[in-house]
Amino acid sequence: CPFPVPSGKDMSVPGPTSPDGVLAGPPHGLGAGKLTPGLSDTSPDEGLLEDLTVEDKAVEQLAEGLLSHYLPDLQRSKQALQELTQNQVVLLDTLEQEISKFKECHSMLDINALFTEAKHYHAKLVNIRKEMLMLHEKTSKLKKRALKLQQKRQKEELEREQQREKEFEREKQLTAKPAKRT
Repeated sequence: CPFPVPSGKDMSVPGPTSPDGVLAGPPHGLGAGKLTPGLSDTSPDEGLLEDLTVEDKAVEQLAEGLLSHYLPDLQRSKQALQELTQNQVVLLDTLEQEISKFKECHSMLDINALFTEAKHYHAKLVNIRKEMLMLHEKTSKLKKRALKLQQKRQKEELEREQQREKEFEREKQLTAKPAKRT
């Protein structure tokens, strides 16, 4: 992958990459136990310090190039994620408000159903009250009629009793009386 370096030179670093494009290991020739090109094979310590400084500079330049290449995109992504998070918070608050409104509407429907049911039961109570008043009137009339009938019966019975007494008195008077002996 070519990486821009601050010095203006383009350097390409060969090496295995993973499927996402990130380096998976050190570049060829920089592995452990291998000598870098340009070192003599006679002594492993010869030129090691110089090569390390060159290698450190190269790593530093590569890191700076990598950062300069990806950092703006990462910062924009970070800012976009922050905005997205803020928008999600606003959306969640709005959603909660809408849910509460929906619950209020649902409770209003429940209240309306309760009022409808209350009207129904009120009508039933009014009908029951009317029936009770009508039954009370009928019972009052029946009681009055029963009282009148009872009084009429008592009057008739009294008249019959009086009639019997009269008949008894009449029979008494009609029966022959033995004469009194003096």
